[in-house]
Amino acid sequence: MSVPLRTILEDKYGLKLTIQAGREGLDNPITSDLVQKAGLAMTGFVQYAYPGWIQVLGNSEISYLLSQTEERRRLALTALCQVKVAAIVVTRDLPVPDLLVELCDHNQIPLLYTPLLTEEFFDLAHRILQGLLAPTTSLHGVLMDVLGVGILLLGESGIGKSECALELVYRGHRLVADDIVDVRRIGDTLVGRGYDLIKHHMEIRGLGIINIKDLFGIAAVRDTKKIQLCLELVEWDEDVEYDRLGIDQSTRTILGVEIPYMVIPVGPGRNIAIIVEIAARNQLLKVQGHYSAVDFQQKLMDQIAANIHEEQTVEDVE
Repeated sequence: MSVPLRTILEDKYGLKLTIQAGREGLDNPITSDLVQKAGLAMTGFVQYAYPGWIQVLGNSEISYLLSQTEERRRLALTALCQVKVAAIVVTRDLPVPDLLVELCDHNQIPLLYTPLLTEEFFDLAHRILQGLLAPTTSLHGVLMDVLGVGILLLGESGIGKSECALELVYRGHRLVADDIVDVRRIGDTLVGRGYDLIKHHMEIRGLGIINIKDLFGIAAVRDTKKIQLCLELVEWDEDVEYDRLGIDQSTRTILGVEIPYMVIPVGPGRNIAIIVEIAARNQLLKVQGHYSAVDFQQKLMDQIAANIHEEQTVEDVE
């Protein structure tokens, strides 16, 4: 997966990049979220300078270049540009040799300046690229922040996902996405968000499209949330045996990541919003190591063992 270099030039990312040369390479693909200092490459050792990566020149690299003869500078910079890196970024707006500007134009490698310190640029660029290059998928569902737990609601169209989410918002919880959830895998974490066009909006049959942010305020919505629990709403079926104890924890795999998964049957008289809220509370207890179903099972087994022991004691006395 890759993204064109011009993507990270957008102001919203805060990298404060300006282009000085190599404008014809703005569509160069960035293929890694790792940002590399060009230290060894400045000596001509370019074996570990990879195509598609961003190379960074900080104070030490620029000082080294300026201390070299014209011939050695040309050899080092020519070797680096031949690798076809995505771009060369100069931090702290440091001055660069005219030779670098010339070579970047010739090889169509953007030369970018930023006033950020090298460490600041590394940290911010890595986080931005990690998100942009993350594996993604889209799911039909609703994503809610319930008591700090990211809950993904799935189910057939018309099952009541949006109505459940609306009641949760009314109870003080927060909407992340309705109808379409854009899911990204960052490391071993799934992060969900809504599409910009429909962000903060919800479709309620009979009411139409409503804006949750306008109706309930900024505290009722959030842009992104880590997905920690998946609940699938299904029509109640008398012939299906649903989990009544909750001892065995099922999981659902999304983008290669397993998350806790439960099936919630929907039927007359069941308040699904309250059930979802309790599921969030129960998930928080599990994270802390408290499993209600397992604790109950252990108490039951202890009681059975105690009863058996008491019966054996009575038989021995008789």
